[in-house]
Amino acid sequence: MGMVLVSCHDNTVYSQYESTPVRGWERNDTLSFDIEPMQETSLYAEEVGVRITGNYPFKGLSLIVEQTLYPSNKTTTDTLNCALIDDTGHANGKGINHFQYLFPLTTLKLNKGESVHVAIRHCMKREILPGITDIGLKLSRQVSTGIKTKEDK
Repeated sequence: MGMVLVSCHDNTVYSQYESTPVRGWERNDTLSFDIEPMQETSLYAEEVGVRITGNYPFKGLSLIVEQTLYPSNKTTTDTLNCALIDDTGHANGKGINHFQYLFPLTTLKLNKGESVHVAIRHCMKREILPGITDIGLKLSRQVSTGIKTKEDK
């Protein structure tokens, strides 16, 4: 019963995709996402979306995700390693000729009025990556369990 109730509520507060150039995503081409100030203090789950075609030449994708929290100007940097193709050559994502993935990044505690700027770039050895069509960011408010964390006590 609880699973049905949870799945009926969409807690997404931000979901946006940015397209990469058709000729390929260059290493120095950073994609930016600006999340507006939060309406309420809560824990938020962040996920990175990746869309590829069958032309993507590698099994995985390494991304550098840099986040700046405002108004504190606190910046964090994470490396996200995305497994896209399994050892048998089959895509792990959803789709037929175009594949979509969603990778968990982190959980943030954001206070009311705080906003986030996120910059994503690839850190693969190849300068230009063909076959990546879009990179996205999703932020979802986590439903309170009623259990207090150490920070809340």
